[in-house]
Amino acid sequence: MSILGNRVLRSEDPKFLTVGGTYVADVRDPLLDGALHVAYVRSMAAHGTIAGIDVDEARNAPGVVAVFTGEDLGDLPSMPLAVPLLNPQHAQPALAQGKVRFVGEAIAAIVAETPTAAADAAELVWADIDFLPAVLTPEDALSGDTLLFEESGTNAAIELLFGEDDAAFEGCEVVIEHDFLNQRVAGCPLEVRSAAATWDGERLVHFGSTQAPHGVKATLQAVYGLDEAGVRVVAPDVGGGFGPKIGAYPEEVLLGWLSRQVGRPVRWTETRSENMVAMGQGRGQWQSIKLGGTRDGKVTAYRLNLTQDAGAYAALGAFLPFMTRVMASGVYDIPNVQFNARSVLTNTTPIVAYRGAGRPEATAAIERAMDLYAAELGMDPAEVRRRNLIASDDFPRTTPTDAVYDVGDYERSLDLALEAAGYTELRAEQSRRRDAGDPVQLGIGVSVYVEVTAGPQAGEEFGRVVVHPDGSATAYTGSSAHGQGHDTSFAMLVTDTLGIPMEQVTIKHGDTDEVARGVGTFGSRSLQLGGSAIFQASGQVLDKAREIAADLLEADPADIELDRAGGAFHVQGTPAVSRSWADVASAAGEGGLEAETDFKADSPTFPFGAHVAVVEVDTETGLVRLQRMITCDDAGTILNPMLVEGQRHGGIAQGVAQALYEWVRYDEDGNPQTANLADYTMISAAELPSFELVSMETATPLNPLGAKGIGESGTIGSTPAVQSAVCDALSPLGVRHVDMPCTPERVWDAIAAARS
Repeated sequence: MSILGNRVLRSEDPKFLTVGGTYVADVRDPLLDGALHVAYVRSMAAHGTIAGIDVDEARNAPGVVAVFTGEDLGDLPSMPLAVPLLNPQHAQPALAQGKVRFVGEAIAAIVAETPTAAADAAELVWADIDFLPAVLTPEDALSGDTLLFEESGTNAAIELLFGEDDAAFEGCEVVIEHDFLNQRVAGCPLEVRSAAATWDGERLVHFGSTQAPHGVKATLQAVYGLDEAGVRVVAPDVGGGFGPKIGAYPEEVLLGWLSRQVGRPVRWTETRSENMVAMGQGRGQWQSIKLGGTRDGKVTAYRLNLTQDAGAYAALGAFLPFMTRVMASGVYDIPNVQFNARSVLTNTTPIVAYRGAGRPEATAAIERAMDLYAAELGMDPAEVRRRNLIASDDFPRTTPTDAVYDVGDYERSLDLALEAAGYTELRAEQSRRRDAGDPVQLGIGVSVYVEVTAGPQAGEEFGRVVVHPDGSATAYTGSSAHGQGHDTSFAMLVTDTLGIPMEQVTIKHGDTDEVARGVGTFGSRSLQLGGSAIFQASGQVLDKAREIAADLLEADPADIELDRAGGAFHVQGTPAVSRSWADVASAAGEGGLEAETDFKADSPTFPFGAHVAVVEVDTETGLVRLQRMITCDDAGTILNPMLVEGQRHGGIAQGVAQALYEWVRYDEDGNPQTANLADYTMISAAELPSFELVSMETATPLNPLGAKGIGESGTIGSTPAVQSAVCDALSPLGVRHVDMPCTPERVWDAIAAARS
């Protein structure tokens, strides 16, 4: 009997709940014996020319071994570009050189015997900076009055200008236009950035908290000019990633150079305050929408123009409009879709990927547009959506922005979510409160979404499975876990295929010496690519095992059966005589029996779903309370419902957080106003109800597991649903829109403005 689809407890959890994980700061590898500690001095100015950096007092401080500034780095190159389309002139140096471009940028490195000595010495460094105007808004960036990089002559990082065709809107009976802010947010992983580096002879060994060890390895190879064998990267337990830990950061990459200069291993772990100003952040789009359609609720034209805040250096965030464009039309059958975007540099922390990375932004825009359209028509927002959904028999479907949706049933997901919510009864209760003039109004928000996973152009992942002579198995994966449950899910695949008990299956990942190659964990790609690779490699091992078992049993391989319950091979019809996995693997040789593969998907998959949010809004104070959150998230065939529910819960929580609380803010001089968790309102369980999860499975034909991604779906569907619910509660007061986050201040201001 197959164990796939069963609620199997996470095998990772006993360790994390008892002795705890081993994170980078906990690593006690002999290679790191005698390690020195690094602290970075960070810019307190958002934009300015470096006139000088006085490090003399820091060099003479107790315990300090060395101090370095950007002038000491010689020909050490800047960070490699996240994507080739970016301008190399906009790349970030390891330490600021000539200019500082955001508060928090590293301008000097202190190497000391202890973390305390390094931190104390950092306080003694004095930077003489000639201030320049801070570029903070799209208007400032596009005007070109102040350039972050004079040599490039522009603040534009990427432009996607496809043009505007107003003729598409000329025949529309209703046209709505609006500007939205999809605000900047912080990743806030519980484990902040942490890394260590040393040289083992001429070989660089790097320990890092990363989602993609092989990607970090490639970066280190490029920076240090080393070949494949010249770098080893180890990612131990990783305490959260959410996208900002996909790539390597200058502070991490520089450690190898520092180690070489001082002749000893070096370690670095940032503080939470450093993390809030220097680790890559997410979102940050200024959006402008135009939507037109008929009076009976059919949308015929949609335009999304946006400016992406890339931050001070062109990192992965500058590329995010590509992902927003792919998903611009969402789940809707809109014949004419237009899209234009610019990514611009600003004097703020660089933007990187954050859970969903471009797709939540697209969904937020089209879903708010549908709400405004429904309000203009005086029609129920769920009904307007229903009238425009792509039909379930119209797949695969190529959208106007060139996405090829694999399979979907959007109307059914909407129906399931509305039914579970008791939508009719909720509207009746809302009507009662409105009629009574209740100061606490009920708001109901609906969103229907589709997203791309393992995209935008699919990809591949490495998998290797070895059955050892003792009958146990080890699976090696290029995916790298940071909380998703890889050990459990991949062991389930091995067990289901080979019949080896899960407790005898070990999963290896995160060490580039142990895993030959890999891509990593991001974009909800792990199960559909990494899992499929493990599944295929397990199948190849089974095929080889049948051949060996046939020799041992003196039979034809076609007649050999595997009793998965007992973990033994026998000839069909004669189970009394069998050979165990230990027998077969031993017969294969000293190394056991193995197979490896690189699973490559032809195209990405497109999970979808519908969310319903119910909020109460106190119209006298602006306070919003989320009362219910009902979600239907279809991620294809489910391997383990328990893991899926965990991913859904986390994603929903982060999506709700963006809708109601989280916002990275700067003052007019570019100073961060949310540099710690007292000022930045990261959500907790206290602000959330128990989520109501509705199940739905629509298998994809694009991989052997039928699985799509699930890690980001909750973030994509929940945010517009909650924002919609807040706006819905306020609509009788004349409030048309409230930008995220819908804080009490913003809600109160919107009410006051409507009343005036």
